[in-house]
Order: sequence, then structure tokens, then C-alpha cells
Amino acid sequence: MLRVEPARPALNQPQRATVFATDEGLGKLRRKVEDFEQKDRKSGRPYNADLVQSIGAIVEAGLRALWRSPAARFPDGQGAVPWEIWLDKAEAAGFIGQGPEYGVAVGADRLEFPEDIVVIATATREALALAIRRLAGVRALAAPSVTADYFDAMNPDEQDDWVDSLQGWTTFEAVDDPNYVTLLDRGVSRAHPLIQPALTAADRHAADPAWGVEDVVGHGTQLAGLTLYGDLTVALQTMQPIRIRHRLESAKIIPDAGHNPHHLLGAVTRAAVNAAETTGTRRRTFLLASTTEDDSPHDGAPTSWSSELDQLSAGVSGIVKIRRLMLVSAGNSDQNRFGNGDYLPVCDDPGNELESPAQAWNAVCVGAYTEKNTLPAGEPGTPLAPVGDLAPSSRTASWSSHWPLKPDIVMEGGNWLVSGPPPPMKHAALSLLTTDHTYPARAFTTVGETSAATALAARSVTELWSDYPDLWPETIRAVFVSSARWTERMRSHLPMNPGKGHFAPLFKRYGYGVPDMERARRSASNALTLIVQDTITPYRLSDSGGADHVHNEMKLFELPWPVEELRKLVNHPVTLRVALSTFVEPNPSEPARGSKFRYASHNLRFKLNRANEGRAAFIARISKAAEEPDEPAIDENDGWTFGRNRRDVGSLQIDQLTCPASDLARRNFIAVHPVAGWWKTRAIENPHERPVRFALVVEIDASESESNLYAEVKAVIETLNVAEV
Repeated sequence: MLRVEPARPALNQPQRATVFATDEGLGKLRRKVEDFEQKDRKSGRPYNADLVQSIGAIVEAGLRALWRSPAARFPDGQGAVPWEIWLDKAEAAGFIGQGPEYGVAVGADRLEFPEDIVVIATATREALALAIRRLAGVRALAAPSVTADYFDAMNPDEQDDWVDSLQGWTTFEAVDDPNYVTLLDRGVSRAHPLIQPALTAADRHAADPAWGVEDVVGHGTQLAGLTLYGDLTVALQTMQPIRIRHRLESAKIIPDAGHNPHHLLGAVTRAAVNAAETTGTRRRTFLLASTTEDDSPHDGAPTSWSSELDQLSAGVSGIVKIRRLMLVSAGNSDQNRFGNGDYLPVCDDPGNELESPAQAWNAVCVGAYTEKNTLPAGEPGTPLAPVGDLAPSSRTASWSSHWPLKPDIVMEGGNWLVSGPPPPMKHAALSLLTTDHTYPARAFTTVGETSAATALAARSVTELWSDYPDLWPETIRAVFVSSARWTERMRSHLPMNPGKGHFAPLFKRYGYGVPDMERARRSASNALTLIVQDTITPYRLSDSGGADHVHNEMKLFELPWPVEELRKLVNHPVTLRVALSTFVEPNPSEPARGSKFRYASHNLRFKLNRANEGRAAFIARISKAAEEPDEPAIDENDGWTFGRNRRDVGSLQIDQLTCPASDLARRNFIAVHPVAGWWKTRAIENPHERPVRFALVVEIDASESESNLYAEVKAVIETLNVAEV
């Protein structure tokens, strides 16, 4: 079918023709394009050259045929711009997953409707047209129109109407033992109807009983909205049912007037934790989005505040001696240091080092990246950061050795606007929408930076914990952080064939990347996750007597690999990703500031056997290396992506390797063993009576293969076989 639109000279619009083709016809066209790419005639001219070279002239017409916004808003120019893409639900996953391969950067936010999924993507017209031709599922295109500033600019009555609607879509599910997000901040306002169902009056506390529990500044209420609903810009557009299972607690750590003495920051945090825990034992995610620049630069070394977070996480501080899941923000950049050019060198500068207590070993440190680049129509200026890269507000690590990798992950933190002379400015359209503490005067406000990112992380990790309530805090941390990956934009900063040393800048900016909650939850047919929760006693008294301590044991796991399925894959590349998580007890004494072996009570490592290495040979190799005084000198040049320098730091180690499936079938032993810690080097009593917990998370990803890894493992295993050595 052919539809012709006549020329309109008055509008400077040429004649246009739109061709409607059957699926069979489109298939033939795709095959002709593939022949053009892959085949040449004897003359050297590609097959179907006249046809395909003319396609460039009809790219715009093809995109306009899918365009549902006003014609005047169709993107002009050759640069990358944001597009609102309507996808068929059945095909959406394929387009979202493969779009980046064609230069289409798909944002994380989703609007879900009965038959469609709507995403925001950034691409040139040519890249998007190519992706549409190659990938199925695009139903329509439109101009991204609704950003946070749209709702933020409404008058109070209009905002109230949206609040009423959102309340009607939201169900706070009745849960006998719900998870809680405990905000260590400025208090939270219960007056807001979107917050009140999740926060009882009895669950608001303060580190100092003399302080009020209300939020008179607004920061705590802003974070509360994000921890319940995420970015309200998405929730208000989706208009789909929202199920909330977790609840809120508030423990104020910042007085309404004045400030806390610097030396008391750790004590105030502990007092706030104690106040919250007077209500009883709960599964809590502690959210701390406050940092201090007074301890900078610390170069990754512990401070009194970060050490107290490590003690609280490890359960050796606080009235209740339990292990705790704690999230802390990386801290925010100074806008006045930025110009209108490349912002990453400013973010990478040691003067932009992440603030204390974000370097705490046991806490999950959250930095910020951004996918916000849509401005209202006609708005002057351009976003500073490109889609998928570091948010300008996010601080980074200035160190690259022996202290933990920080931040651990990044989440959405908004963008800044370049318009006129420096410095760049914040803009509501490039921010997240959340709840306002002044309700009923106003219902919505905007927020961003690493505080917002940390609130989103707290929401995600708490939802994950609600799915798996029997997992330990150490385990939830491992599963959550290990699910993170770098975006295509982040990876673009790597050389073509990166070596282990090339990953340092990415770790210092983005940690392990952006968490993927579907990956964290899934154990699908071609992606298998194994989780171990166990204990190990790392040290004992030497057999020679005296106060000397030696390594006590290692744990050896025989992994239940789906051997038959892996062998069928032969040389198909399979990725193995391993995460080892434990909470250490800190020793922040002055001598310990320069040594990871003196700060942590214990340090654990994991090792995998080689393809031709049997059980006995593997044990002998690990045992011999464990006799070294500090770090075992084990040659691991056998496929690990990040390597020892990046992996063997802190209390959470993550690494991955990609190898032929048949090789992985023969690498079926993994060892968890101790190295030096201050429990080993100091004369503590009864070291053999000091077991520690650890979580081991092992994931196999066979990518797009047809193998059914999960089914074979499920048929042969109930628990992993473990031997003490």
C-alpha cells in the first residue's frame, strides 16, 4: 500500500510517500539489506546497492510514519536526541537488550500499559532507523514531553488531584514481617498522604531525645518518597497499580538548628540506630545520605565515622548486637568547580574525592549516574552529562590500591543544565520528582544528586530483601552489587581490548555500575545463580605454642555444574561471576590506617581451580600459598577480568571470567580461605572460637545459548557439598 502526501511549499515541505508492507515484504527487504552488507558482485559493487543507498534518503520518512507527536516536534539535525519509543510488550525485551548495539541508549525507566511498554532512548535518526529495521517491536515514536518540572510547576490543587489518583493506584500490602527502610536523616513528615500509610508515629525517632522528629528542611521527606515510589515522574505517567511491601522508619541525626560536632558524627549515628531499634528486631535497610568534607582527603583510609559504620554493620556496636545492611551516599560535587566543557576531569580530580563516611568497608556506597537529558520544548541550553554516564554531582574515589573499591554502585542522580556562562545549573526537568515536606501547601518537589541515588538504591535492595527474607545482610549486599553492570556509555571509556589495569577509572567513578534487579532476582534457564551462606573460623593458635596465630581453615565447595549442558556448548563463551561478602570488625588505630591487613578483623578470598587441576592439586596449591605472611601469591592469570588488584580489597570481592563452556565444566571447585587480619596479628583470646559469616554468590551466564543450565542443576542438587580443609 502506498500513501502520498502532497508537497506543501508554504511550509517548505516536500512531497512524501509512505509505503505499507507485509511482514513477508519486510523480510525480503531485510534480506536484501543483509546481502548489501555481506556480498559483492564481480565488479566489486555490493548487491542491491541502488536500493540500499536510497534507504538513507527515506530514513526520515520511515521515522515520521511512526511519529505520533506534532510534526513540528520531530527531531531536527544529525545529533543524538531523546525519543519516546512505544514497544510491543512481547518484543520489548529484545529491543531494550539489543538497542545499544545499534547506538540506541535505552533508559532504565519504563512505562507499562496493557499492550505497550514505553521507554526513553537517545539516538541519532540514522541509528534509531537501523535499530527499528533490524529489531522487532517498535509500534510508535513520540517526543518525550513529561519531565519532573511538569508536575513540580503545577499549582497545589492540581498536585492534590494527582496525589488522589496515585493513592488510588497504590496498595500497601499487609505483610506480617515487613522490611523497613530506616532513614538516618533530618526526619520525615507524616502529613503527606503518600507517606503516612508506610510510616507510623511510633516509628519516628531522633538521636537526641530533645530533638523533634518532624522534617523542617525537607531532605528526609524527599528521600522517603523515593524509597517508596521511586521517581514519581514515572509513577504518575504509568497510572498502573503500585504494590508496596516495605515500610519506613525515621531516625533524625541532624538537628533543626546548628550542627553536630565533627567528632560526634559516629556517636550520633549510633544513637539514631539505637533509637530505631528500640521498636524491636526488624529487617532494616539503613539509609545514610549525609557526608562530611571535614575528613577529606582521606585517600580511602578509615575515619572515626566510617569505622563506626563498619562496627554497626558488623554488629559489634549498638545496643543490639546484630549485623546491619547500611547504604551511604558518595557525597556531592561543588557546582562552582565546573565549566561548560568536559566535566569528567573535574569529577576525577582528587579534590572531588568521595566524602566520609562513604569509604566504610561494610556499607554499600552509592554514587550517581544519569539518564536525564530531556528538556521542555523550547527550553534553551543542553544537559551537561551524556545519557548513561556519571552524574556531574557524584564524587569519585581518588585511590586505586588496597582500600575498598568505592562507590560500589551508581543510581540515577539527575543532570545539570549548560545554559550561558559557567557554572552549570540544576534544572527541575533533569531531576527526580518526589514528595514535599510542606504538604498540603505543596505535594511534589524535585530532588537529585547522590542523596536521591542512595534512596533509589535503598528502595531496590529492600524490595530484593522482601523477595528473599531469609538471606543475610551480607548476602543481600553481594547479590545486589554483583547484579550491577556498566552502561555502554561507561564502557566507551575503555580501550578496544581492555586489560586488567584499564578498569581502574571505571571502578573509581561507577563502582560495578548500575544494579539490574531482574538479574538480581532471576535464575532462568540460561542464567544460573548459586548462593552459599556459611561460616569460617579464619585463625587459631599456632601448634608451636605461645601467642602466635595461624590460618585455621578454608572452605572448599564442589560446584554442581550442569556438566552435560556445558559440554554441549563446546566452545561457546560462558561467563562466570563470583561475589564473596563478609562483614569485618574494624581496628582504626593509627598503625592500621596504612594497612588493609591491620584494619580488618579478618580478610577472606576466593579461588577457582584451573581447567586441568583436580581437587587434591587445588587444595595443595591454595594451602601452600596460605602460608605466606600476608597475601597468598597465587598466579591467577587464567581469564579473570578484573584481577587481584581490583578484586582482593575490602569486604566484598567480585570478579568474572569468560571461557569456553567445556573448560568451565572442568572448573568445579571454589575455595574460600582467610588471609591476614588484625585478629591474626594481635594477641586476641581464643581465636579458634571466633567464626565469621560469609556469603558466596556464583552466577553462570550462557548468554543467548539454547542450553537449559538451570534444569540440570535443579535435578541433582539441594545444597552445595562443602568440606572443611
